Amino acid sequence: MTPAELSRTVLRSVRGAVEEQELSVSVPARIVVRPSPRPGCGDYASNVALQLAKPAGRPAREVAEILRKRLAGSPGIARVEIAGPGFLNFTLGDEAQIALVRDVLAQGDRYGDRSAPRTHGGRSARTAEAGSVDGSAPADGALAGSDAREVVVAEALARIEAAAGAPARSCAPPVPHPPDLVALLARLGSDEARWVLLRPAAHDPVRVPERPVQRESNPRFRVQYAHARARALLRNAGELGFSGEPGDVGLPVAEGASGVPYEAARRFGSGEPAGTQAAPAGRTLQGLLTLLATYPSAVEAAARLRAPDRVVRHLEATADAFFRWHDDFPPLPVGEQKPLAVHRARLALAEAAGTVLANGLRLLGISAPEYL
Repeated sequence: MTPAELSRTVLRSVRGAVEEQELSVSVPARIVVRPSPRPGCGDYASNVALQLAKPAGRPAREVAEILRKRLAGSPGIARVEIAGPGFLNFTLGDEAQIALVRDVLAQGDRYGDRSAPRTHGGRSARTAEAGSVDGSAPADGALAGSDAREVVVAEALARIEAAAGAPARSCAPPVPHPPDLVALLARLGSDEARWVLLRPAAHDPVRVPERPVQRESNPRFRVQYAHARARALLRNAGELGFSGEPGDVGLPVAEGASGVPYEAARRFGSGEPAGTQAAPAGRTLQGLLTLLATYPSAVEAAARLRAPDRVVRHLEATADAFFRWHDDFPPLPVGEQKPLAVHRARLALAEAAGTVLANGLRLLGISAPEYL
């Protein structure tokens, strides 16, 4: 269940309460549902009861209780709780999580993309890019207000807006790459150059590295490596004779269980120093699922705000969440262990994460490599 689907479910509960005269308010056009801001407060939250309280002439918690009763037992929702002055906190059931993975895999490169069907396919489709050319690269440091940035942002926004279902803009001839972009592409390569130009928010300057860095400290590499790792898991599983199937991913691997150590402090790309207390494993699972579910809304927000950095940040968060989850829920059996249902379910979730990463990279004009 995505936030959009949950929002529609909550909206139906409000409409039902109004129709049956439990509430006397105008039914809002839409209801905002967001990931819960704090652990232990469910998977998603909404302040709809606080918004309706004043026009309904009733306390917010009373409005929330009316909606809670209507929402309890809804498909995909395991629990609805009232918090604070009247927030509704939602905990999704396992079937909703499984349905999300199944939906991502079924849509493939169409997940999060409402544009017209493309004539090309493939999870790792790569957009056209400038070839290697001669030119003097800009000096290391800030690159603000450059033609290079404007061109790359415009190219990415055209793809993002199309994916969000925005009306097509009038066709215009391709803009030739300005000299500073040609030089940057030659020096850093297409992927790194585009990432460097798209990552900062519009009001922030661009910081140009001296050279591309192929290590986990580079967020572009980390995102691409997460995709490559997901693809490698599928290849390795194929060699072991099994494939992914959405289902219950089971419990996290505790230290010593099934011969696999629970690496609580090792977090690839998380920035946590050795010995730092890791987040509980259940939160690593929900964190990844939430990011997969909210990818379409991240694309829509990037289009609405004309801010491709929104997609960049979402991909970075997804890659980091994937690596944390991977540590706690290894998708492949180890040693003499035979593939189990949990391995198939974890493999399906890994493939779904790789799909989201590939789709986002493609919108940015950056490759999603199968191998790194």
